[in-house]
Amino acid sequence: TLRDLVLERDTELTRLPWVGPFGRRWEPEPLRWSGVRLVHGLMQAADRREARTGRSSRLARAAEALSGRTG
Repeated sequence: TLRDLVLERDTELTRLPWVGPFGRRWEPEPLRWSGVRLVHGLMQAADRREARTGRSSRLARAAEALSGRTG
């Protein structure tokens, strides 16, 4: 299988399920880590604000938008 992949041959071996498709490409690590920390910080600030005011925080909506999470 490896030989056929290296030689870029389309064979029965290179079409086996565990050969591909290749996994998703992730964001470069510093960006992904920074994004996670930013969203986490926004959610913590939103929780504090909501506890203090008793109203829904715009910070939570911003964090949801950044994270791709829908309401």
